Amino acid sequence: MSATVGATKLVRSARGFSALVGKRLRWDPVLLAALGVLLLVAVGTVMAPRLSPYDPTRVDPRIRLSPPGTVGHLLGTDQLGRDVLSRAMWGGRISLIVGIVPVVLSALVGSGVGLISGYYGGLLDHAVTRSLDVLFAFPAILLALAIVSALGPSIYNAMLAITIVAIPSFARLVRSSTLGVRERSFIEAARSLGAGNQRIIVQHILPHTVSPVIVYATFETGKTIIFAAALSFLGLGVQPPTAEWGAMLSEGRTVLATAWYVATVPGIMIFLVSLSINILGDGLRDVLDPHQAR
Repeated sequence: MSATVGATKLVRSARGFSALVGKRLRWDPVLLAALGVLLLVAVGTVMAPRLSPYDPTRVDPRIRLSPPGTVGHLLGTDQLGRDVLSRAMWGGRISLIVGIVPVVLSALVGSGVGLISGYYGGLLDHAVTRSLDVLFAFPAILLALAIVSALGPSIYNAMLAITIVAIPSFARLVRSSTLGVRERSFIEAARSLGAGNQRIIVQHILPHTVSPVIVYATFETGKTIIFAAALSFLGLGVQPPTAEWGAMLSEGRTVLATAWYVATVPGIMIFLVSLSINILGDGLRDVLDPHQAR
């Protein structure tokens, strides 16, 4: 009986959330446009093996630096004769993976650290907060550069560095939410009924931290895409000849005066995707805000 009631409540919550999202989309054309851009980019990158006209690493010196609009090359070719459109589509696959995977990993690890630290408090909380303060003392880009330089330039080391850099932000966010929830009356009621620490954390505190984590993760994804592109631009992320937006920017800067489109196309892609993700995060924040829901 209780399982049926719980399932009914879950379905009603899902319907209410869907209704809020639908209302938000109807009166916010900017958010709708951002979702359209993200959907278009997602389809183009996921379907790149079928939709891209050429192999992104195919070199043809005979057509090097062909301008946009050239027959067979809608966005032109780079200094090695590689199709810019194909490289942008394939590069989006790498950029999105490097932008999303570290955020998911850092959210999981940071949320776990923040929950344990905020709930138990005491010396454990003091040690965790001091460790987070040490990480926050270093600029994020410098810390990531140090990690990648120590481990060696590669896409996997770049993802690891971004994950490590992002963990403290999630840990501090979840810790602050946990501190505000653990002293509330329903937590005391659950404890008085014999609920253990693990059950209280998972069933009563964790659900209150999900919404802020989702919203922050959305904003963090846009920032991480730029972050990963910066590492590749500096030669510490994706290595040639693999197509990636940051690496394409780095390659295009050498011919910027004669072939502006080689660097402009990946730059526009980074800008549009990051901006759209931030707009989406702003919309999620409004939807998940209880004041907005009322």
